[in-house]
Amino acid sequence: MKVNNEPYRSIWLNRNGWAADIIDQTRLPHEFVIKSLITMQDAAEAISVMRVRGAPLIGATAAYGLALAMREDASDDNLNSSAGTLLATRPTAVNLRWALARMKPALAKLPVGDRSEKAYAMAAEICDEDVAINHAIGRHALGVIRNLWQQKPAGADAFHILTHCNAGWLATVDWGTALSAIYQAYDDGIPVHVWVDETRPRNQGAALTAWELQSHGIPHDVIVDNAGGHLMQHEQVDMCITGTDRTARNGDVCNKIGTYLKALAAFDNNVPFYVALPGPTIDWQMDDGVKGIPIEQREGSEVTHVPGKNSAGLVESVQITPDGVTACNYAFDVTPARLVTGLFTERGVCEASEAGLLGLYPEQKDTTLK
Repeated sequence: MKVNNEPYRSIWLNRNGWAADIIDQTRLPHEFVIKSLITMQDAAEAISVMRVRGAPLIGATAAYGLALAMREDASDDNLNSSAGTLLATRPTAVNLRWALARMKPALAKLPVGDRSEKAYAMAAEICDEDVAINHAIGRHALGVIRNLWQQKPAGADAFHILTHCNAGWLATVDWGTALSAIYQAYDDGIPVHVWVDETRPRNQGAALTAWELQSHGIPHDVIVDNAGGHLMQHEQVDMCITGTDRTARNGDVCNKIGTYLKALAAFDNNVPFYVALPGPTIDWQMDDGVKGIPIEQREGSEVTHVPGKNSAGLVESVQITPDGVTACNYAFDVTPARLVTGLFTERGVCEASEAGLLGLYPEQKDTTLK
């Protein structure tokens, strides 16, 4: 996608040929800062503090983190310890585990002297695959959006989509998942308008999704997280599209905290609720997302403090709670498959169920459940 008319991915190889460059998302939307990852620890830190976030981008960053580790020391010990360090950075997004599970065995089979080059090649391959996957997700979703738009009464001036958190190109390597659908619908001529949930406590909607949509010229309004139900009651939402950090094989979807409440409101008001996901986000070893997906708990300071730009134009953090108050900060929740209208994937659209997913990914039929 483009920033000030210059094309960017969310992670790319530095000109020196070995460092990985990222957009520091903790600085958006007020500052556009590029940060170079020089070591594996840099990559681990970037994932942990959410300089990069979004399941696909976390996986891609871990891939480059492992490549940086192999450049420094390609021994078996460092391969194992580095993979372990990266895996421990965040527990919910399954792409992290997927990328490391793809790379680690392949590297372990090689002579030590061949591991660094192979690691960089695999990291680049993971990134290129992600771009193709996300474009395909949007292409398949476009047909559904077009059909719903055509069902609106004559004279309708806009097609209103509500989204939660950020599932755009900043959450992937490019295009995004949920926003890939929105970008492609808008570019196809559908008069899309987006309701952007602020997505407390880190405000990824207000800070990141709004920044992306503004850059692309797509009409949108930021709303407080609790406004979605009201808008649905008054027929101001035509469909909901979110991303997901992990999808269980039964169709349960795990996304940013608050997604479950939007799905409940959508169900009560007969608003289609779709989830966009790449294949690597499906956890085939889990058959009950509500019971099984680990939910990350982050620092309470993300709830008690809010960063923003003051009247002097300076970015600072302010406390919004009384002194000494503690906060519980669950980062994700799980939406049961029964509340999901359908899943947008790179292979097509399916119902949120094991049968629906296996219809698109038949090679996973015999995957052993843990």
